[in-house]
Amino acid sequence: MKKVITYGTFDLLHYGHVRLLKRAKELGDYLIVGLSTDEFNELQKHKESYNNYAERKYILEAIRYVDEVIPEENWEQKAADVQKYHIDTFVMGNDWTGKFDFLKPYCKVVYLPRTPGISTSKIKADLK
Repeated sequence: MKKVITYGTFDLLHYGHVRLLKRAKELGDYLIVGLSTDEFNELQKHKESYNNYAERKYILEAIRYVDEVIPEENWEQKAADVQKYHIDTFVMGNDWTGKFDFLKPYCKVVYLPRTPGISTSKIKADLK
């Protein structure tokens, strides 16, 4: 079984998120999503989510492309997760291109194009 992992906050889930998850799942048989915890968002990412971790996890688990959701508690855990879960492919949006190349000794690293015209930041800005 080929395992894929991706990470994110996935707040105010939109079609760009779902499209990313679908394309990530197409790269393997089993998709794990590392979901940023509320503490990680606040203390390390310096942002606040509209939905809390439990709500965001519930929504992600309802998406047919997602097989498992794990907590992302810090920036450094990715290499350990890749090894712990026997990951074949690590996936992120191309706004992160090059940032996770340090994982290449452990797995394939893929940066997928973002969906144009949509982001959580844009949704928040449009609501103001």
